[in-house]
Amino acid sequence: MNLRLFPRPILFACCFCLLLLPACRKSATGTVDSTVELDPIVEPDAPATPPRDASEDFFENGVIPQLKIELKESQAKKLREDARHYAKCKLIENGETTYADVAIKLKGAAGSFRELDDKPAFTLNMNKHVKGQTFHDIDKFHLNNSVQDESYLCEWLCSDLSRDAKVPTPRATHARVWLNDRDLGLYVLKEGFDATFLKRHFADGTGNLYDGGFVQDIDVDLEKDCGKGPDDHSDLRSLKDACLEPDPEKRWSTIEEHLDVDAFLSFMAIELMTAHWDGYTQNKNNYRIYFEPANSKARFLPHGMDQMFGDPGFPILEYPETIVANAVMHHPEWRKRYRKRVAELLPLFEPQRLHEKLDKVVARLQPVIKEFGDEFANAHADRVRELKERIAAREPNLREQLQNGDPTPQEFSAEGIAEIADWFPAQETDDTKVEELEIDGQKRYSIQVGESGQCVGSWRRKVLLAKGRYCIEARCRTEGVVAREDESGTGAGLRISGGKRDNKLAGDSEWKTVAYEFEVLEDVRDITLVAELRAAAGRMWLEPVARLMKRE
Repeated sequence: MNLRLFPRPILFACCFCLLLLPACRKSATGTVDSTVELDPIVEPDAPATPPRDASEDFFENGVIPQLKIELKESQAKKLREDARHYAKCKLIENGETTYADVAIKLKGAAGSFRELDDKPAFTLNMNKHVKGQTFHDIDKFHLNNSVQDESYLCEWLCSDLSRDAKVPTPRATHARVWLNDRDLGLYVLKEGFDATFLKRHFADGTGNLYDGGFVQDIDVDLEKDCGKGPDDHSDLRSLKDACLEPDPEKRWSTIEEHLDVDAFLSFMAIELMTAHWDGYTQNKNNYRIYFEPANSKARFLPHGMDQMFGDPGFPILEYPETIVANAVMHHPEWRKRYRKRVAELLPLFEPQRLHEKLDKVVARLQPVIKEFGDEFANAHADRVRELKERIAAREPNLREQLQNGDPTPQEFSAEGIAEIADWFPAQETDDTKVEELEIDGQKRYSIQVGESGQCVGSWRRKVLLAKGRYCIEARCRTEGVVAREDESGTGAGLRISGGKRDNKLAGDSEWKTVAYEFEVLEDVRDITLVAELRAAAGRMWLEPVARLMKRE
């Protein structure tokens, strides 16, 4: 097993002995109940009789199509100048079937985007210029270059896993692609999110579909891809406002009005169980949101699943920071239902089951892979083997995490004090310097305004707290700080994420103790402590160990 693949240290010694244990959860007394009878997976609202069309045969018959994209120089110039806007191309399938005036643009984010003259990823829209034109009854599809997944299998496997978990997800297969006379090699062909996709998965496919964009949560005006719902983002704002409602009881009831909670639990479970670190739950990325017209409730849909199973010890029971996931996971009953959902889905992750799925796809790909030569074939075989190793390690770790139970709140001394260390840096402005330095043999945290004069930087620390009142104290000093007026706070100071502060240091100040009081209203809450600088000039210093005090 190649441990270099794992981003964090993981102990496997006791994990594999758990393979034979049944899905389990802890009882109220803390003992393991291995006889729990789990409910069957619940189907989402969907068409009574999902229509079978040519797309079913295309994705199920196992044929790897040869796709040639013919792009005139004038259209290629358009894509070189503006990759995100559609140009026109001709698409030829297997040298026989020709599709004219297909809309094409480049796709991909920071890690996967490649220019047109490299190995680009494409989005093709069949009916944008030719009404009614489809590709095997698909209106839109993607050709993913898979530069972040040299096995070419993660997207296919996790798409399949998601649908097994009853989470609506685009289907995937493979294709060999040429751009004019240039052989681009093997691609992952993936169904697009559009009105046709929605009709396949929901009883009414006319609702609003939003694209999550690149590392954006629901507190921004996400791009609306299609739908007959409101154009003012009021559906998104209502969901956001519900999740950020300060009063817990009001928050829970309002969330249920705007979110299909059970569907979200399945979505969140499949993201975390597949170690989708770049999905919505963990990174507010790679997702879509669909609002069903019948009840105006949001359904989250997974996307961008090309870097999966990277960490077999990826956590499934922490409290995420994304707006919707954070709100849902802090509801005690919903959290119990989430744990139960993970247990229900565990059989889908049985290593032999997933290995057999991969073996079938690899066998189908072999004729194409051999065409690229021994070097490519050997490298691909190595990547498949590594993926199988990570999958084999994941399932026992999932069982272990379920057995270990939920994270426990911060412990305090008899005097009600806890020392808080190991803060992590964060910055909202690019040229802000957030550094850990050693001064006269002592560690110090620093935040310094950059040349732009637009500093928003912080040191942060997450802490899980039980219900009650608290006060965080930290020692800070400032050098030449010119404070910026801001809704969250001014100059240097302390607060919690989502909170506002009155404390403020500016100008030149000696070391001072800054304090911020807050209250946790839920039974347990994951709080992010923030020591920050909002300034147009100057520098803030912070001692690395703060005191958190629990009030009576």
